[in-house]
Amino acid sequence: MVDEELFDKSSNDHSISSEEEDMLVRSYSNLNVSFGYHRNSYQRFSLDTDEYDISPKKRLETNSMMASQNGSFTCLSGAAISANFTLANTNICNGLIGEEILPELDSPNSFRKIVSSPSMSRLDLLSTSGSPGSTGSSIFEISKNIWRSSAPTTVSSNFVTSTEIKMAGGAAGEDRVQAVCSEKNGWLICGIYDGFNGRDAADFLAVTLYDNIVYYLYLLECRIKQENGLYGSSEGSLNGVKSELTLAMRFAENEDVKFSETFRAGVLKCLTTAVEQAENDFLCMVEQEMDDRPDLVSVGSCVLVVLLHGTDLCILNLGDSRAVLASMPSLGMDKLKAVQLTEIHSLENPLEYQKLLAAHPNEPSVVMGNKIKGKLKVTRAFGVGYLKQKKLNDALMGILRVRNLCSPPYVYTNPHTVSHKVTEDDLFVVLGSDGLFDFFSNDEVVQLVYQFMHDNPIGDPAKYLIEQLLLKAAKEAALTAEELMRIPVGSRRKYHDDVTVIVIILGNAQRTMTASTSL
Repeated sequence: MVDEELFDKSSNDHSISSEEEDMLVRSYSNLNVSFGYHRNSYQRFSLDTDEYDISPKKRLETNSMMASQNGSFTCLSGAAISANFTLANTNICNGLIGEEILPELDSPNSFRKIVSSPSMSRLDLLSTSGSPGSTGSSIFEISKNIWRSSAPTTVSSNFVTSTEIKMAGGAAGEDRVQAVCSEKNGWLICGIYDGFNGRDAADFLAVTLYDNIVYYLYLLECRIKQENGLYGSSEGSLNGVKSELTLAMRFAENEDVKFSETFRAGVLKCLTTAVEQAENDFLCMVEQEMDDRPDLVSVGSCVLVVLLHGTDLCILNLGDSRAVLASMPSLGMDKLKAVQLTEIHSLENPLEYQKLLAAHPNEPSVVMGNKIKGKLKVTRAFGVGYLKQKKLNDALMGILRVRNLCSPPYVYTNPHTVSHKVTEDDLFVVLGSDGLFDFFSNDEVVQLVYQFMHDNPIGDPAKYLIEQLLLKAAKEAALTAEELMRIPVGSRRKYHDDVTVIVIILGNAQRTMTASTSL
């Protein structure tokens, strides 16, 4: 079983001034999102050598029974604080997202169980492309509309419909954070969606992207099982599958290296296709609602998604949010290492800058005022349709319209993906929107988390990072911490951005992270 609880908000062994203490107390009340999750039991399993002689199908069935013992992560915490003022309602999809679906998904102070994702059965998105991309397999051509209408009642995969799935998440300004855990199967999916020019794109991702990921992972499992003859005579369709999504992953873990790499590549493809599907659906909605909401063409979001299962860590990112891995070699306990697993897709990255110019060689006004077409710094993002499609830009009037839109797109949706095999040296992963890294380097972030968890075994590292950021922001502005916290949202954007953080303590961190076993 998993023991779910909020982290102790009052625990902090560091000595601080009374002024800082007042600020920290105030910051707790100002946090828009603050959740924690702890796996109370942890045990790693391995198969005996003799068991490798059994058939692949039998091996999969055996490993499936062990999936509930998965030790992919020990605990995680998430926290977010807003600085931008934004309207907290989403009127796209006839208000269905803002009025009905988001309230059911949001759980900003703790995890709660979900029976099935409400958006699959209640949000009827009209996509011009259906399932995007060419998959090379007929099973990927199954209509997604059939999936959305039938999955909650006909598919028995616990990853999709089990009451043991828990979700937490919410909004902070234009940022959105989301985490989904499967207790039985040991899956963890985390998403940080850093919105800009409004919250609608980030809200849309919070409603749809998890569903899309589940859908394409499910089809990947179906394809693998077909290729390996794991269906019985009555198990040849979506409606007949009686197993769990973890079967394919367990198969990958125990087969040869080549197969495992192929499967991980398939998972990364699933993440990519899920984002493509969400983008197609979003831009379709934007076009439909242009008359009432022309501002939607400028709304976008960065995307950071992490999928963790066992020792497989799969990551996708668009924009400038980051995932940073902290590792420490067993023979060098005093040498903590920060490894950035994501790319920075903005004009501040020279490679991205040059790629953008190379894509528009005969256009002198691609970058104006250190922004793409004078509008945006990120080179890859979700949404922001007016920099991708001429027809969306042409629908705008006045100063909102981009001049000289000669050869769109100027902002791209092709994400960076990477898979990492977690080792005994890996301790934790920090996910953060760019607001975190405006104040701290990768090395500083992992050092802060490591030292805090060493000193505070029942503390919350995500919240602690935000507290330290607020202290630093106040100091740089020559303000007291209390003065900074009194500045209202909107005006406070002059001093710091919306900040969203998730810290995942990996299962292998038992060696050094006493905090991961003491919550």
